[in-house]
Amino acid sequence: MNKFLKTAIIILFSFISISLFAQKKIHWVTWDQMMKKQKIEKRKVIVDLYTDWCGWCKRMDKTTFTNPVIVDYVNKHYYAVKFNAEQKEDLEFEGTIFKYVKSGRRGYHEFAAALTQNNLSYPTYVFLTKDLNVLQVLPGYRNAKDFEYIINFFGEDYYKNTPWTKFEKEFQSKL
Repeated sequence: MNKFLKTAIIILFSFISISLFAQKKIHWVTWDQMMKKQKIEKRKVIVDLYTDWCGWCKRMDKTTFTNPVIVDYVNKHYYAVKFNAEQKEDLEFEGTIFKYVKSGRRGYHEFAAALTQNNLSYPTYVFLTKDLNVLQVLPGYRNAKDFEYIINFFGEDYYKNTPWTKFEKEFQSKL
């Protein structure tokens, strides 16, 4: 086999290996992108309220939000919105303009405060119905297994008829 052919084969296998092991990712969108998508296909929404300085937010991104089971489920059943709770840009929703509010050394965005009923902590996950009503606000880091339970509970509408304790006992985890 000549040198060129060997090199070509090595390069080809390298690309195949990289693509096979490439990590799936959640399709994060902005609030405005999600609003446009909702006009085409209504879905439930997960809003990840984070800040740039939040260590637990970064850990969630590196662990739970890279788990293939979580990635597949979220991408299939939800629109996933990343929202920096300290962003400076205004956001308009339902006729109200939400702004950044300077407070102390940093500040907060009024929209993040509205979603959490002024109980800001990071990370926080806000689950919304297809009509963008708040279903649940969940503060704090969640490992993949715990998050799997939560996204299924809301994603499959178990919350409508099944108490959490019963769901927790009966749910068959894929992790």
